[in-house]
Amino acid sequence: MSDRSDLLRHINDKAVVRGKVTLSSGREADYYVDLRRVTLDGESAPLVGRVLLDVTADLDYDAVGGLTLGADPVATAMMHAASARGQRLDSFVVRKAGKAHGLQRRIEGPDVAGRRVLAVEDTSTTGGSVLTAVEALREAGAEVVGVAVIVDRGARDKVVGEGLEYRTAFDASDLDV
Repeated sequence: MSDRSDLLRHINDKAVVRGKVTLSSGREADYYVDLRRVTLDGESAPLVGRVLLDVTADLDYDAVGGLTLGADPVATAMMHAASARGQRLDSFVVRKAGKAHGLQRRIEGPDVAGRRVLAVEDTSTTGGSVLTAVEALREAGAEVVGVAVIVDRGARDKVVGEGLEYRTAFDASDLDV
């Protein structure tokens, strides 16, 4: 089995939840994809890292991250998968708002100023979360080379409309819903 097909099996078995839910965008859906059940799973997370590295292999970036919480385990999985391949990849966390204490940073981890970065998210329906991260990264002086998500539920047009490369491992039609 390939990493991609294995990851899809994990998503369908562990993360697809059927029933009415309200998404972070406020929209209602007939199912929910709880990808934290995959991105935080010790067997599944390495697959996430390898698959997203493969999906973005032609993009030139040296750091990866996005808006906390959905992006955090995705970026970490990619960082560890890159290391296992003998590559260096840093990760970072974008806060929803800057801290009022300490260093008062909105982006935690290695500095992103002047770096080529990839914004990630576990799943995206409207693109709102990942585009919030892109805005913060640009304000911090990063060059955002693209956006990558595990499962796209409809954000492609919005993200591409912002002039960004958009990569996904899967879309809603790949899910058993």
